[in-house]
Amino acid sequence: MASLNIRTTLSKFGHVGAAIARRSTWNPNFFFASSPRSLRAMSDPDGAAAREKASEAVQHGADEAINTGEDMKNKAAAAEQDVSGKGKQKVQDEWGSDKENAQKAKDTVIGKADDSKEVIKENADTIKRSMNSKN
Repeated sequence: MASLNIRTTLSKFGHVGAAIARRSTWNPNFFFASSPRSLRAMSDPDGAAAREKASEAVQHGADEAINTGEDMKNKAAAAEQDVSGKGKQKVQDEWGSDKENAQKAKDTVIGKADDSKEVIKENADTIKRSMNSKN
């Protein structure tokens, strides 16, 4: 992109500028020092204290995030256990209710069967007496 800008600028100077643009390539080392230097922070007591304070803040934030995650996990586990306990209690209540209903039905059927048995015995005795009386 930079070489394109140079070419358009040099082309304004006529054929000499165009010839220079064709022969040359953009070399950033031409304008800057040949060996790049990295920037270094000076270490002073204030900088060290600031780094330490920043490190502690990051650690504190990480600890808070971990604690929040643990709290959420514990609350979810307690809620699951509560729901599970309520579900278990409901199933047990339903089972007890079903057992009671089955027992009531059994007692009703047995009671009606006993009543029918008594009625049949009475009818059989009546029939027997009437047959004896005819003979």
